[in-house]
Amino acid sequence: MSDAVLELSGVSKDYRGLRPLRIERLAVGAGEAIAILGLDHVTAEVFVNLATGATLPDRGAVKVFGCSTASIADSAEWLTIVDRFGIVSERAVLLDALSVIQNLVMPFTLDIEPPADDIRARAEALAREVELPESTWARPLAELDRPARVRVRLARALALGPAIVLLEHIAADLARPDAILVGRLVREVARGRRAAVVAATADEAFARAAADRVLMLEPATGRLAERRRWFRRA
Repeated sequence: MSDAVLELSGVSKDYRGLRPLRIERLAVGAGEAIAILGLDHVTAEVFVNLATGATLPDRGAVKVFGCSTASIADSAEWLTIVDRFGIVSERAVLLDALSVIQNLVMPFTLDIEPPADDIRARAEALAREVELPESTWARPLAELDRPARVRVRLARALALGPAIVLLEHIAADLARPDAILVGRLVREVARGRRAAVVAATADEAFARAAADRVLMLEPATGRLAERRRWFRRA
């Protein structure tokens, strides 16, 4: 794929699990949305670390925007690359005592009390983009329900205008209707920004809503097989 923004070829990474994480071949085009079934929470984290160059594979190659992560010279170069990713994960810290807007201001500044008008406007634009009701903006994050918190995490990941959005099991613990709504939102927002999406999930309904292609990982081989759409009889 000539316009691939993320490529993994013959990748194997030992993380002291039952078996290494293996990815035989994955190529993600600019603006393409892909969901991967078969990565649990631990392997999803390993995958994200490989994709962003935070760790290197034991075997194989990872390319980001056409450049091998093995060729990253130093931390300064790595930071310029990782800034082009948005990561939606429970591992990303949110502060429950702060309001939604204060949490969304933090990617831009730590001067949050109060933020400058222009910074607050950027945070409010993010809240609108992920369809957070204005009535939630001043509320402490701890008061929000699970779907709203996922939207805050998505907004935080979008703050710096990423070219690729990586999602780690964000539909976990969501009811199916909420998971589908969040999946559709991810797809719509990414399309509007022309950003690529790679979502690790165990929820096929979410995967179908969020992605153009749904792939199933075969852990023993690393092969990613296209998952055919399922149908329900009435």
